[in-house]
Amino acid sequence: MLWLYALPGLPLAALTLPVYVFVPSYYAELGVPLALIGIALLVVRLLDAVTDPAIGFLSDRLKLPFGRRKPWLVLGLVPTMLAVWMVFVPPEQPTVTYLLFWSALLSIGWTLMILPYTAWGAELAEDYDGRTGVTARREGLVVAGTLLATATPAVLDATGMGGTANAMQTLAISLMLLLPLTVAICVIFVPTPRNTTKRRINLREGITALRDNRTFLRLIAAFLINGWANGLPATLFVIFVTHVLAAPALVGPLLFLYFVSGVVAIPGWLWIARRWNKHRTWVASMTLACATFVWVPFLGAGDVTAFAIICILSGFAVGADLVLPAAIQADVVDIDTAQTGEQRTGLYFALWSLATKLSLALAAGVAFPLLALAGFDATANTPNTNQSLFAVSMLYAGLPVILKLPALVLMWSFPLDRDAHRELRARINSAPASP
Repeated sequence: MLWLYALPGLPLAALTLPVYVFVPSYYAELGVPLALIGIALLVVRLLDAVTDPAIGFLSDRLKLPFGRRKPWLVLGLVPTMLAVWMVFVPPEQPTVTYLLFWSALLSIGWTLMILPYTAWGAELAEDYDGRTGVTARREGLVVAGTLLATATPAVLDATGMGGTANAMQTLAISLMLLLPLTVAICVIFVPTPRNTTKRRINLREGITALRDNRTFLRLIAAFLINGWANGLPATLFVIFVTHVLAAPALVGPLLFLYFVSGVVAIPGWLWIARRWNKHRTWVASMTLACATFVWVPFLGAGDVTAFAIICILSGFAVGADLVLPAAIQADVVDIDTAQTGEQRTGLYFALWSLATKLSLALAAGVAFPLLALAGFDATANTPNTNQSLFAVSMLYAGLPVILKLPALVLMWSFPLDRDAHRELRARINSAPASP
């Protein structure tokens, strides 16, 4: 049953990291200035600041057929599939306005699906380690979907059908087939979990509870900073491999190696998290990422083997990044439920999603203008200068190492461990319903 729940994660994965890996570089190839691409993606994230909390709140409150979460996945299918085609298969000379409009619709459609979907997963299990298992299955298929998406260019190259345009169109067609199929299986066969809401709270009380949930604020701050650090190499991966390593043909294989390493590492991180606490295990993975990325600025043209080793080790780290923070977030929602009496999983995961999108937008919004300022040009016929290539390396790996350090500090002494969560669930289950 949990694997059936996880199925939509496979196609939904192509709407997250691969979009930030392929779309900016693709639109830059089509003539849209890098700085404008970064600004457009940042504007879309500002729109999310309104749409994400609204959708999360409504998915908690509205009584719809087939449960609180399932109808939203179906509702989001149409705008998502339309926007996928328009973003992935643009005209020959798209404008930044075109990118902005269709990226905004894609973000709204994706949000309609992903917020209720992740909230649903958080509610499928109620215990500390059980939630890690649910998240691991979903994120395992997310990584598998990411692998398929990132491997598409290399597979097409091998069959003589290479080119970014063909790869993007192939991804669009695949998504339009897989999204409705996996959503239908999930909605039909996965049960709706129990709603632990004992009473409804008003807006002012809800805002106060959010503000007072210091554990959540601490977690989301660490997640935002760490997500920004992860978003920089995700956004600049194609540019780094193409221009710094001078190995454009290896973009697909190296990305594939990175995500395969993430998949392979997930069972190991789960084993550690069951014997240690989740937050300490996440700290260990971030430390591994820092120790790995610190060597990237020393690489240059042809250093493919060294970078492949870095891809493997940083891939190990991202396996924990995918599974553990979301599992910790599900636990943090219980603090709010115990305090307010209302299960507001959708709202909390909306803020989580907003932090995810903001971290990726910060990566694009900061990296591309700084690259333009450093004189880097992805479309130039002449080679970029050593200074501009060094700027790529520092933004790709140097800045992420610096950003991860405060996230490490925030999570090391995180107060919600296994024992504290067990007591929290006991409070929720024993609380009487309000009249």
